[in-house]
Amino acid sequence: MSPADTHPHDESDTAQKPSRRRFLQSAAAAAAVTAAPHAHAQQQAATPATAPTPSATPMMPVKLVINGHPHELQVEARTTLLDALREYANLTGTKKGCDRGQCGACTVIVSGRRINSCLTLAVMHDGESVTTVEGLAPDGDTLAPIQRAFIEKDAFQCGYCTPGQLCSATALIAEYRAGDASAATADVRFRPAQLSDDEIRERMSGNICRCGAYPNIVAAVKAVASGNA
Repeated sequence: MSPADTHPHDESDTAQKPSRRRFLQSAAAAAAVTAAPHAHAQQQAATPATAPTPSATPMMPVKLVINGHPHELQVEARTTLLDALREYANLTGTKKGCDRGQCGACTVIVSGRRINSCLTLAVMHDGESVTTVEGLAPDGDTLAPIQRAFIEKDAFQCGYCTPGQLCSATALIAEYRAGDASAATADVRFRPAQLSDDEIRERMSGNICRCGAYPNIVAAVKAVASGNA
């Protein structure tokens, strides 16, 4: 018997046995097919959803007479009077201090009444008259009596609260002359003969001076109220 007869060679058996190279190629292809959907899903999850574009906030017309000059402002309904004055009318004399109505730095006079402009909306005062610190002086060259008194009595230091102090003092003197009483008035049926230090302190209690110039502020207000300034 020949060696060929001892170890027969069947070509069909060889063709059916996969090579190592073909096995690795098949395994790689199967892994790629299996991983493709998972990778696609991860890519979709990682892509952030496009947020809807918020619609523009509608603007509202507000007519104000500020320091004797008519203004027609286009503001959002939520705009405070303080921000309307500073951001829309470009009158930055009125200061934003606490923005909570506690410090009085934003005090202005609206239709003869002093208010904290940070606590009220501009749209609530449509058609009204507003006086800010820029409008206290009768003209650009002459200071108002209360402004001169603040300078003479050294009633301010850093000056940040001064615009609110001046507006509040101006309204205070007008209120006193109109006969308005305060919590410090002994008999509220009658206007006090003069503004005492206690009366002034009580009537100015809504305005805070972080520098502590209160004695000089009282002296300035007293001088103007008594006609000595």
